[in-house]
Amino acid sequence: MAGKDRKQAPVIPSVNGSENAVAPEVAVAFLKSTMPFKELDDQALRDLALHCKIDFFPKGTRLLTYNESDITHLYLIQRGGVRAFITDDDGDIVLKDYRGVGSNIGALGIIRGTKANLNIETVEDTFCYLIPRDIFKELVRSVSAISHYYLKNFSDNVVATAYTELRKNKLTRRPTEELLLFNTKAGELSKPLFSVSATTSIQESGMIMARQGIGSLLVYVDEDPGSMIGIITDTDFRSKVIAEGRDIRGPVSSIMSSPLKTVPADMLCFDVLLKMMTTSIHHLGVEQSGRVTGVITSHDIMVQQGNSPYYLFKEISAQSEFEGLYLLSKKISGLVRNILKEGAKAGDISRMITLINERILARILVLLHDQLGPAPVRYSWLMFGSEGRNEQTFKTDQDNGIIYRDPEPRQQKEVENYFRMFGEQATYHLLKCGYPSCKDNVMASNPLWCRSMSSWKEQFSHWIGEAGRHDQLGASIFFDFRHAYGTEQLAVDLRDHIITCCRQKNTIIENLGRNFLSLRAPLSFFQQFVVEQNGDHKDWLDIKMRGLAPFVDFARILSLKYGIRQTNTLIRLKRLSARMKLDKSFYLEMVDAYELQLQLRVIHQLSQIEQGKEPDDFIYPEELSDLEKRMLKDGFSVIGRMQNLMAKEIAEA
Repeated sequence: MAGKDRKQAPVIPSVNGSENAVAPEVAVAFLKSTMPFKELDDQALRDLALHCKIDFFPKGTRLLTYNESDITHLYLIQRGGVRAFITDDDGDIVLKDYRGVGSNIGALGIIRGTKANLNIETVEDTFCYLIPRDIFKELVRSVSAISHYYLKNFSDNVVATAYTELRKNKLTRRPTEELLLFNTKAGELSKPLFSVSATTSIQESGMIMARQGIGSLLVYVDEDPGSMIGIITDTDFRSKVIAEGRDIRGPVSSIMSSPLKTVPADMLCFDVLLKMMTTSIHHLGVEQSGRVTGVITSHDIMVQQGNSPYYLFKEISAQSEFEGLYLLSKKISGLVRNILKEGAKAGDISRMITLINERILARILVLLHDQLGPAPVRYSWLMFGSEGRNEQTFKTDQDNGIIYRDPEPRQQKEVENYFRMFGEQATYHLLKCGYPSCKDNVMASNPLWCRSMSSWKEQFSHWIGEAGRHDQLGASIFFDFRHAYGTEQLAVDLRDHIITCCRQKNTIIENLGRNFLSLRAPLSFFQQFVVEQNGDHKDWLDIKMRGLAPFVDFARILSLKYGIRQTNTLIRLKRLSARMKLDKSFYLEMVDAYELQLQLRVIHQLSQIEQGKEPDDFIYPEELSDLEKRMLKDGFSVIGRMQNLMAKEIAEA
């Protein structure tokens, strides 16, 4: 929460004007209970303890001042606590964190060789162990457990700090918005547990639901009342009892849905909502310590949140006219604004947008089948580019295609005509929903990208082994395809073919890799942003092409080399790390750098939409805060190290 800090707290170096020595055995006992120093062996702990001092700071002491204080020691809080914060030009606190016993102060500044990156002030009388800067730097350099801990700590806390500032500075919270999806867990919204035995009659179960005023009952087996095997809801009574004329004296197990789907009690409501949307299950058991303790419903989340994504999801699913979909698609930006203000990162936003876009697409294709009749052969609707990677922000250009099963010769013309008309009408309705046509015409309406399985296989074989370097570069987005509607196995079979071809020939991997090595990180020799030199966006930074694209390319190339099927950039990087192709700490740095840029892009585009402008990818560096600039520069510096790794991968190919 915002606050004032106009009066600076007194700066008191120590009680006696100097740090106080501490018995080594006392320091060792403390270090043994403090991460990450507890990972050191006994001798290393004793050596470190000899350098430790202890100091006392009364409540209200300013230990460090943002961008002014030199950091001479690492502070480890032994007793008491501090707040860490920065202020804006008006003195409002825009970032704030509290740290207690065992927490550290000053690690980031020491590692980076900078002045204090936050104001640090004691909130109660506080004792700290002090480790000299040079001793700490040597530990970070020589002990992997220490360095890994602080890298992970920075990724969890410093990047979160940047996200908080982004939301604070770029978007103003509306009075009606509540922090629910990312602040509330399933266990906090779950309803009390009401359950019946599987042998209980349907009639008695209905009476219990009516008497308790509830919409669902969990079902257990007589031998184990704590083990829930299913659930019945109001819908089951309507569709299975009334509609089918079932005997109400029968057991409730005959109408239950089984097995019971559950979520952990500590799962965020956002992830619960995504699970409900992807499975079309509206009632989920809430599980804690291996036992179901309650039930959470989509209605619970919708009532609490108000403008729920689930409500829009249901509206789309219920539409029977194309025109209704055109109107509903306009609500996406407002929905994104809400979940962004609640604390969503770009990855969360992409997941939500993907689900909603796919539901719009699915309704369009279902309505088209109602008009044109069923497809003559099985098919898969494919997404390419950012859609294929599940990395949409707002409505990106259409990049889609169709793969259909090879028809019999006598069906050839019929199949081609059907999918030609189907592709043309589908892309037209997507355009009317606000998804612009692809400027390169990579759409299902183009016969080049509406093909049979054998034709697609031939095309990818050509790109992988025979095409020239220019054609391979242009085809790179096609390797990011994923299934969106229809028969998924067709897309799986095509991916199998690509993996096999890449194992046999590495031409495309080498060419894409060498092109990646030619990219230039958007930082000059003097660590200034490289911006557009002319045109409508002169002096602006293209965050997509200069910042995000290298991460996308890097993940794509190594995924092709190592047969990774996933297309999402973050998931590709995670798989590469799991296969030991990426160092864990380097992987975490890449993830942080990539997610921060995505966040900047999303907030920039949302701000443009709210101003009535067309969203783009050009960010004006002078409008960024110092923290945002620093985080961006750190992220861009990762690109050079990615290129070093890519050079080794090409050499080993």
